[in-house]
Amino acid sequence: MPIPHAVTKFNKAVGNRLLIHLAGHGPFVELEHVGRRSGRTYRIPLNAFRHSDVVTLALTYGSRTDWYRNVVAAKGCRVRMSGHWLTLGAPRPVSTEEGMRRMPLIARPILRTAQVTEFVELPVLSEEPAP
Repeated sequence: MPIPHAVTKFNKAVGNRLLIHLAGHGPFVELEHVGRRSGRTYRIPLNAFRHSDVVTLALTYGSRTDWYRNVVAAKGCRVRMSGHWLTLGAPRPVSTEEGMRRMPLIARPILRTAQVTEFVELPVLSEEPAP
C-alpha cells in the first residue's frame, strides 16, 4: 500500500514548494511534466536514481498520482539531475524486487516500511547541461 492520499494532498500543497529547492542535490531531482488536461508545465521534487541509460523512480504514492499519469500520457518528461537536464522516454514498470535493488541501501528499509511496491524506469533519450 502506497503512502496515504492525505499525505499526497499535503505534499502537493506545502511539501513540494519546500523540497523543490533540494532538486539537484543528492537523490533529489526536479521532474518537469505537462498536464494532460491543462497543458501547463509542472515541476515537482522527487527522488530518482540513474543507472546508465535509465532513471528509476519509486512510486511512493502509487501509480494514480497526477504527475505520473501526466508522464504516462505524454510518454515522457524531463528531470534536472546532477547539473543536467535529462529528457526521458515513456515509463516502463519494474518489478518490486528489481526496483528495490536499484534503490540505495539507506532507502530500502524506508520504502519497505512505507509498503512501496511500484517502481518504474524511464529511458534517457538526451542530456544537456542545466544552466
